[in-house]
Amino acid sequence: MKPYAESCNQNRDPILDVLKTRLETCNRVLEIGSGTGQHAVYFAAAMPHLHWLASDRMENLPGIRQWLDEAGLANLVDPLCLDVTQAVWPEVDVQAVFSANTAHIMHWPQVQALFAGVGRLLPQGGQFFLYGPFNYGGGYSSDSNRRFDTWLKERDPLSGVRDFEALDALAQQAGLALVEDIAMPANNRILHWKKA
Repeated sequence: MKPYAESCNQNRDPILDVLKTRLETCNRVLEIGSGTGQHAVYFAAAMPHLHWLASDRMENLPGIRQWLDEAGLANLVDPLCLDVTQAVWPEVDVQAVFSANTAHIMHWPQVQALFAGVGRLLPQGGQFFLYGPFNYGGGYSSDSNRRFDTWLKERDPLSGVRDFEALDALAQQAGLALVEDIAMPANNRILHWKKA
């Protein structure tokens, strides 16, 4: 049975609306932390000009393959094995990186590795899109994000909703400049950086 996340169905159209106009001139995108593979299939079908490269840790690849195989799309290839903390990332030629609902699940050293890796991977002008809930000025942007953060920390004390300012500092260290901070439904955001 294929893995399934209801949240992917709930957020895919608002995310697509943002990505579609911003990825018109791209032809290859790497998705980090593809999870079930639902986003990869949906976005690849909606943007056929894009080669969408799904990736995740080894244990999640079989489920992603089920979604990709069933979709049978020409612009989807076998998912890449990528743990952001591995010393050497797969060599891929992409103009953009997308990641959804990963920063609050990762531990902070993994978040640091994510940004450093994206900074190394992207060419000049390359784009990084990070979707999820974020805190601002050290405070929660909504009660639902506060509850979500409590739930995350009960499951794993080293996870949690991340501060925008801390993420933007990591981005700057990686050579990425903030382009947009886009409000999304359900108190989520898309943070959009470009490689300077």
